[in-house]
Amino acid sequence: MRPIRFLLTAGLALLLAACASMGNNTASVEAPPPDTGASVSAYRIGVDDIVQVTVWRNPELGITVPVRPDGMISVPLVGDVRAGGRTPDEVAQDIQAKLADYVRDPQVAVILNDLRSHEYLSRIRVTGAVRQPISIPHRQGMTVLDAVLAAGGVTEFAAPGRAGLYRKDGDSTRTYRVQLDRILDKGDLTTNYQVSPGDVITVPERVL
Repeated sequence: MRPIRFLLTAGLALLLAACASMGNNTASVEAPPPDTGASVSAYRIGVDDIVQVTVWRNPELGITVPVRPDGMISVPLVGDVRAGGRTPDEVAQDIQAKLADYVRDPQVAVILNDLRSHEYLSRIRVTGAVRQPISIPHRQGMTVLDAVLAAGGVTEFAAPGRAGLYRKDGDSTRTYRVQLDRILDKGDLTTNYQVSPGDVITVPERVL
């Protein structure tokens, strides 16, 4: 009896240890980071964006087209439909309602294939006395220095101490002075602002 009791006790101890180990491993698993990106369905379609319209069980009604300068797209059977300034879901519902006159219970989906207008509006532009005035895509965490270096740096005719960052704010434009000379020569990053989509950085020429 004693050996059997010993084996039972040892087995129970091993079982409890295994359960505890499993519990500890589960607790140490990290939760996935929250999704902080904007939903594509909330994106407002712009001119030149490429949209794909599909109609379930009616492939002949599907199209893939760019949004025209007037904000419209042409859809088989229903003609012009406004896409500019609206979300994909709103456009799909509009097309679906209009197709109901021709197709029984239409199921429409609108997919964004290429966000051309978004990419254009999100660009950072560097102008003035730089070696290569450029327009570059915005990247998370990009700073004034990053943009200026991408433009090849300033020329020998530049007045970097009078550089400016121009940012659209509704109907007005905000101006921020950038002491680019202190950034480049002394590593003083006080005015090395993070840039936002649509910002323009201008480096004027010095007065001779």
